[in-house]
Order: sequence, then C-alpha cells, then structure tokens
Amino acid sequence: MTSNLSRRHFVATGLAFGGLAALPSGVLALTDARARSLVDAIVSDINRVIASGKSVSSMIKDFERIFTRYADVNIIARSTLGADANRISSSQMAAFTEAFRGYIARKYGKRFNEFVGGRIEVNSVKEVKSWHEVKSTAYLRGESPFEVSFLISDRSGQDRFFDMIIEGISLRLSERTEVGAMLDRRNGDINAMIADLKKAG
Repeated sequence: MTSNLSRRHFVATGLAFGGLAALPSGVLALTDARARSLVDAIVSDINRVIASGKSVSSMIKDFERIFTRYADVNIIARSTLGADANRISSSQMAAFTEAFRGYIARKYGKRFNEFVGGRIEVNSVKEVKSWHEVKSTAYLRGESPFEVSFLISDRSGQDRFFDMIIEGISLRLSERTEVGAMLDRRNGDINAMIADLKKAG
C-alpha cells in the first residue's frame, strides 16, 4: 500500500505540475470550465514532453522550468522546512529554495514515462478560505482510480499551485517528512542538509 501510494504521488504530481502551464494568470475566480481545461492540458503537456524524444536529463530540465514558472515554489519550499524556516537566514532560505527546486524536478521529472495514457477528470471546484480546491479523479495505467485535489492560490500575484492532496495525503507534508529526515541526519545543520538536497532525487 505504501509503495503504491508513493508511486501515485510521483505520477499524479508530475501530471499536475506538467499541466500548470495551462493555468491563466490574473484571473481570481476558478470556474468549472477553466478547471476542466486545465486538466485536459495536463496530460497534453506531459505527453508533449515525452513525445519530444528528449533525454531524461532534458525532460528534467523541462519539468524544472514548469515547476519554477507555475508552482508557488517559495511557499512550498518554506512549508517543507516547517518551524526550521524561522531560524535560518534569508541567504540560507534562498539556497534551500533553489536546491528544493532542483530536487523536485529530479524526483518527479525522471518519472515522465509513467504518465503516458493517464488522465485526470475534474469532479468539483470550490473556494476554500483564500484558495481554490479542485477535486479530481486520476486514472493511470495499472492503477484503480483515485482522488486528487489541487490547491490553487493567487497569493503570489498569479494563480499558482501550492499543494496537491492524493487520497488524503498532502504533497507538501510528504516532502516535509523527507526534508525533515535529511535535516535530522545532519543534526539540524541546514547547510549540510542543503548540500544533501542538491544530490537527492
């Protein structure tokens, strides 16, 4: 069960970040029609990268560009540090965010070949506090359908993806566990953890 859910995180996350390129900026209200257009673009964008015939390293670079441009990287990175984010310097935070960006790109980008033939269908869209939640069902090869919720906010000045929930499990919280374990192994040494993060994924 754990390994299966982990695979779902990999594949569904890649599908999600791949589709962010279709998300318009500057529009405050998320509509059903726009959400459906977004998920249609998710599979299309990912398959376009796969069909390009590029090497894995090139696909990872494509994924990092998508993540950088359309995800709220600063919020996601800070969230994965949890309380430790309050004790580090601005330069360390910048270094961690950059390392985290590359880590996410490597971790999920190299799984692109698993996305072929997948699709995500939107079930509902609703406003929750200061963000929008898009509830969807993911259909992947060799998997039973499962629920994926996308959390989208305009906090950064543009509509950005800041989390996704796969069968009740938050991507941000999952990565917080991973980063926390790295930090524990380094006895709380932020700089050492950042160096490890640059090689992880």
